Amino acid sequence: MCKVLGISPQGYYDWKKRRKSQRTIDQEILEEAILQVYKAFKGRYGSPRIALELCKRGLFTSKNRVARLMQRMGLAAVSYRKRSRIGRKSKGSGIMDNLVKRAFEAQTKNTLWVGDITYLPLQHGFLYLATYLDVFSRKVVGWAMNTRMTEQLVIDAFLQAVGRERPSAGLIVHTDRGSQYTSRRYQSTLAAHGAILSMSRLGDPYDNAVMESFYKTLKRELMPETRKFTNEKEARNAVFEYIEMFYNTKRMHSALGYMSPVEYEKQHS
Repeated sequence: MCKVLGISPQGYYDWKKRRKSQRTIDQEILEEAILQVYKAFKGRYGSPRIALELCKRGLFTSKNRVARLMQRMGLAAVSYRKRSRIGRKSKGSGIMDNLVKRAFEAQTKNTLWVGDITYLPLQHGFLYLATYLDVFSRKVVGWAMNTRMTEQLVIDAFLQAVGRERPSAGLIVHTDRGSQYTSRRYQSTLAAHGAILSMSRLGDPYDNAVMESFYKTLKRELMPETRKFTNEKEARNAVFEYIEMFYNTKRMHSALGYMSPVEYEKQHS
């Protein structure tokens, strides 16, 4: 084999006895740590967040080096699939002015919430998810799921948020113009809790960009490889684990200085 490779037998035995360099050892340690973080967060993190997580664990490195090693290891964050627009168009009644006008900023929590509905495909049918986010911390303050996309779905999500957060009167709740949000019962429920309604312009996703971004992230990081959940129970458990045990408490958010929503609220309480 040495003759085939054009090297001397002595050179081969010298190479075999040679110890690994410190650089090689450090790289192997870093690759193992990257793999641990990648698996711990179920492939949801790319190189910037993995680098930050490693720094939190005392292993200081750069996002560029992590990116190079991830490419070498064949690791990549889960990809994004564009979501379809759903819902029925409102007929004009119950439409409110756009009070937010793309200024998604809040100085304190529970002053501006945004809401929307998305769907999760099952092997047979769909499960609909209604969510409200606090713009201040990007925390999911309330959510609800149902196999039907009705006004009760968004009401349940709102009431859960109110029960958790106890917002003061004057809270602005911004949504699109879907029939669930323009319904009389939904609007009277919000009014009873002192909330002020705001609505996006028709067919303009940028008017509710925070929710669009959240659902984009959720679909990318939550959906199984088959892009469908086996059944309703599996989907519900996955959403609970993602929102309550990961997104709110652990997931780094670039708009929050790479803190989780809960960490951000504690730091600014």
